[in-house]
Amino acid sequence: MRAALALLAVATLLGLALLPQASAAAAAEDEPTVKLSASQAGKGGSVTVKGAGWRPDALLMMLVCGQSAPGKGVVGGTNSCANSDGRAVTTDDDGAFSKKLPVAEPPEPCPCVVHVATVTGEKQQVDAVLKVAGHPVKALPAQASGGKLSVLTDTALEGAGGVLTWFGAPPQRTLEFTVGNVGSAPVKDPVFQVGTSHGVFAPQWEEQQWRGTIAPGKKAQIKLPVELSAGAHGDYLVSLKFGGKVLAEQPWGVGRPWGVTLFWLLLCVVVPAAVFRIGMAVVDRLRPNRRRVSRSGRGRGARFAELARRVPRLRMPQGAVDADRKGRASHAARTPGRGFTGAPGAGGTGGVGGAGGASRTSGASRTSGSGEPTATAPGSTHAPLPWFTPDTDPGAPAGRLSAPSDDSPTKGTT
Repeated sequence: MRAALALLAVATLLGLALLPQASAAAAAEDEPTVKLSASQAGKGGSVTVKGAGWRPDALLMMLVCGQSAPGKGVVGGTNSCANSDGRAVTTDDDGAFSKKLPVAEPPEPCPCVVHVATVTGEKQQVDAVLKVAGHPVKALPAQASGGKLSVLTDTALEGAGGVLTWFGAPPQRTLEFTVGNVGSAPVKDPVFQVGTSHGVFAPQWEEQQWRGTIAPGKKAQIKLPVELSAGAHGDYLVSLKFGGKVLAEQPWGVGRPWGVTLFWLLLCVVVPAAVFRIGMAVVDRLRPNRRRVSRSGRGRGARFAELARRVPRLRMPQGAVDADRKGRASHAARTPGRGFTGAPGAGGTGGVGGAGGASRTSGASRTSGSGEPTATAPGSTHAPLPWFTPDTDPGAPAGRLSAPSDDSPTKGTT
């Protein structure tokens, strides 16, 4: 009985001793791992990268980085990596992958590693040592001892976009978080690195210094501005780094600047309309206007008549006037019915008073209503009425003004 109790106690102690080791082994199996087909390769070659223990269907990025070592991370960030020669790979349902990676010389000297990290979701990264043949080697920079900062709360992006952002202005936010000094020395004016990345591209890091001192065991709230490029939209990832180590990451969804799209739509409508209006104005200016031409024609005729009326009349020479007067007088004497003589002071049809008639005629020439001089017959006291013809004289019998073609005296004669 005593022997059985002793064996049970020994088995219990052995189980308790092996339990932490089993837990550690299970935890180690859950950690992602990376293995290379070769530990050394030259520029232009390639190595096969195999991984296991990653999240299923996770998107990973593989890069060859300089100034790096497992356990210390990439000191200079992805700026120390050959980003243009990187490769992306997606894990299978078991969290494993296998893909060839071309070997390129990173911008920083070795020691070099193959850096594998997740692109989206929870941050996971693993480094595997790779010696790049022919690439310079330089010792890693010594890490400063003393204070050490750790993020105590979740990061948050505070702020909102305005009207200008809707029209393509750079989106701006404020990254807020709380850090604590878990080291043995105070940290004065720490310099953080804030990076923004879009999709599978590497973050673009920007150094920002916070003014203040964090004593050992103390904490402080940090606020750092974050700004994207003009017109940026889509899903971005804001990363925070201190001392070469990424402390936190915060996703940022940026809306599309619809104001820019509206502007281009209006521009496509307004510009053709303006060009059409300008073209129509030019056509109206060059095309003759009928109404304007007709008005200008009538005005031109009226102006010609006005000028003709204002031009002084030409006077004939005195000799020509006398000859014309004599000819008219002789013609009036030979033609019966051209005038009549009334007694002085008597009036008649178509005549004038004696006194008035004597004063107006007295053998002198008269001027007719048409402006032509009219001569009187010798010895007559009244001027003839030249505007009456024998057929239209008020005192003459009415008669036919012209003979019809049938009564012509020359009809039928040869």
